[in-house]
Amino acid sequence: MDITTLRIVATLASFVTFLGILVWACSRRRAQAFEAASRLPFEQD
Repeated sequence: MDITTLRIVATLASFVTFLGILVWACSRRRAQAFEAASRLPFEQD
């Protein structure tokens, strides 16, 4: 296994991780939690 193959594997792993985070962030199940988190800075103590 040479350095080019390792770079390809690292790039693909990073891309798959990015896609996983993107799907998690855009999922409808998380929308309510993200909406609540977005209002936190504006809530009174």
